[in-house]
Amino acid sequence: MLGREWSRCSVRARLQPPSGGLALGGVGDSGPCAGPYPRVDLPCDRDSGSVTVGGVKLSTQLMYAGNPREAADQVRALEDAGLDTVWVPEAYGFDSPTLMGYLAAKTDKVEIGSAILNIYSRTPSALLQTAAGLDNVSQGRAIIGLGASGPQVIEGFHGVPYDKPLGRTKEIIELIRRGLRRETLVHEGIFTLPLPEGQGTGLGKPLKLLTKPERSSIPLYIAALGPKSVEGAAEYADGWLPFLFVPEKAGQVWGESLARGTAKRQEGLGPLEICAGGMVAIGEGPETKALLDFARPLVALYVGGMGARGKNFYHDLAVKYGYEQEAQEIQDLYLGGNKRDAEAKVPLELLELGNLVGPRSYVKERIAAFAEAGVTNLQVMPASDDPPATIRQLRELVD
Repeated sequence: MLGREWSRCSVRARLQPPSGGLALGGVGDSGPCAGPYPRVDLPCDRDSGSVTVGGVKLSTQLMYAGNPREAADQVRALEDAGLDTVWVPEAYGFDSPTLMGYLAAKTDKVEIGSAILNIYSRTPSALLQTAAGLDNVSQGRAIIGLGASGPQVIEGFHGVPYDKPLGRTKEIIELIRRGLRRETLVHEGIFTLPLPEGQGTGLGKPLKLLTKPERSSIPLYIAALGPKSVEGAAEYADGWLPFLFVPEKAGQVWGESLARGTAKRQEGLGPLEICAGGMVAIGEGPETKALLDFARPLVALYVGGMGARGKNFYHDLAVKYGYEQEAQEIQDLYLGGNKRDAEAKVPLELLELGNLVGPRSYVKERIAAFAEAGVTNLQVMPASDDPPATIRQLRELVD
């Protein structure tokens, strides 16, 4: 049996922000379980007896510290416990498709999604090939999450100009869908297929995907936060991957964008899938609620340290949620090197509403809040010694 102190520190390790890509590194400045932070009890105005949460899928993101094979071995246990989807990140660490293929060989039922493949470092046709190949080796379980990433990664790591993210995303999705139907790819826009006369050797010719895909349509999701990109997701994507999603405040931030996109939604697409969630811990007493503190470093990193001052999508989101003063304080402290002080400024309300931490009845209420906000795939990070057991508990609640 694991000791409690080891357990709490291991939870923090799983929830720490990335350091050097996706290998989770140390963030704490005064010990691995440093604190405390101020505590405030928030009232719950939902009657747990009337909560309905059926039909929601469960997913988690693959997290690893240096060796993804070890983390991948745990996915099978989560699959057996009832996990529906596993998301594989990339950033500027190991590439996502390689790990997705490895997971496909280790699992039987769980959906395997990229979260995300950026839209700059691979051509549309390379993304098409990747999608088709992953769907084949997984026997029809692939989901392709796409996103613009950010200028630091795109221009700093890949050496590609960060331009026209909305137009690129739309054209890439169109070309992947056409390619999966094995249409001959001819296109003029941001991307031109084949290359026009005067560029290259002049020997290029229109081609279609050489091999027959497992499916002629693979779910394509978009990671988006800005109003125009969220509108685009609602118009032409199969699913939407928001971040720092607060169900009670999502409508005031994205409601109009989602409505505009839905009004133009492409014919033949089903309703927009939404994948969002947070840390989950089910238990009684203050020790369970105290686990919310382990989410502070991640929120502080994104709101305070991700991107430059004046160009931080996550800072802007916190402001739109109504935390303008706190967001500015977090950013000032974080960019000034005072990470622990920045973490302490993360509003407890934001942590409460964006995660699922508390007694079983309360967690059920939070699941219902996410479902009522349109979430169809609840992405969770179990904060426990036994993640499969937590997934089984959640499976009971959502079923």
